[in-house]
Amino acid sequence: MSPATSIAGAVWRQLPFFVWLIALWMLLWGQFTVLAALTGLIVAVFVTRIFRLPPVELSGRVNLWYGFLFIVTFFGALVRGSLLVAWQTLDLRHYPGTAIIAVPLRTDDDLILAHVGVTASLIPGSLIIDIDRDRRILYLHVLRVSSAADVEKQRRAVQVWEARIVRAVGSRAQLAAI
Repeated sequence: MSPATSIAGAVWRQLPFFVWLIALWMLLWGQFTVLAALTGLIVAVFVTRIFRLPPVELSGRVNLWYGFLFIVTFFGALVRGSLLVAWQTLDLRHYPGTAIIAVPLRTDDDLILAHVGVTASLIPGSLIIDIDRDRRILYLHVLRVSSAADVEKQRRAVQVWEARIVRAVGSRAQLAAI
């Protein structure tokens, strides 16, 4: 393989990351114009050249239906979690039980691990406090726990989010693992 071919392949693999950085830049400025896209491209090139990160290996598989379902259920979980946490702060009769739980993940991919961690942390009522990357375990601080059954319910909920993410963007091997 020639050097030009390997460079073109590396650029193609990084294209989704570039698009994401440009979109993020445009969202930060609140402008969806050609000028914002061009300055976003300049910033994306600058960021990727100054901060050398390993290339992100994407599965190349995106299921739009499961991606849509993930987004809808995620926003539903955000609303539900917000309401539950708000209710717990207002209900002075009961102290919400808390726990630190370990959630073993079934897939061995850093990108999926990051997505699951961010998703779990964004939903009110849980927060990632540590990740054991080698053993694929997320450690979360969670609210609404008063029994071993509640701990297991929280653990299964995070594993369901992992399955949703894998169905949306995981590889076929990851899909078989869940």
